[in-house]
Amino acid sequence: MSRAKGAAKKGSVLERLEAAEAEGVLHRLLAAHPALRAEAETIARSQMGMVNFEVVADEVDDAVRSLDIDDLNRRAGRHEWGYVEPTEAAWEVLEESMQPFIADIKRRIDLGLEADALEICKGVVLGLHRIEQAKAGGLLEWAPDFPAEAAGDAIETWCKEAGKRKVAGGGPRRIRPPFPQEFTDRLVPKWREMIARTLPDQARQARGRVRF
Repeated sequence: MSRAKGAAKKGSVLERLEAAEAEGVLHRLLAAHPALRAEAETIARSQMGMVNFEVVADEVDDAVRSLDIDDLNRRAGRHEWGYVEPTEAAWEVLEESMQPFIADIKRRIDLGLEADALEICKGVVLGLHRIEQAKAGGLLEWAPDFPAEAAGDAIETWCKEAGKRKVAGGGPRRIRPPFPQEFTDRLVPKWREMIARTLPDQARQARGRVRF
């Protein structure tokens, strides 16, 4: 059997690379062939742009519901650095489960993909709203206010980070963008007051159109 046939039988090495290894290959490939960078950038943006808030909501739901009492027990109780109350431990674990989503909101805004960042933010809010309405139990029994507070934090993060970006050409910073009122009214109506408190400027503009 030839070496080529043997390699084909074993499968492509590229298909078996871990994420960090694939990243290293990409960097070396672009360093060796800089003309490919523009094409790679286009492909990367198209990959990152595939965001749907309902899919993100399902991921948020899974992230929270996958946590159980063992996750709480590993964090709560006595440790060499001191005693951690169960309520504090529950909040810490739940907040950590949301960090990848918050980080992705910031990352996409930094890349200029603000519409995608908004989709992620909406997904976080919707997922947490579903969890609160379902009274999922688990760690939320120790932190019942977490869904609403975490949703407010996600909205505030999106608005602040999007407001920081400057317009093209180095002009002045833009005003903080509004959170979609239609989304709030249709999918998370019980959080109107919370969202209004998070976005007071938007609440003043909406007053008279929406009953809070």
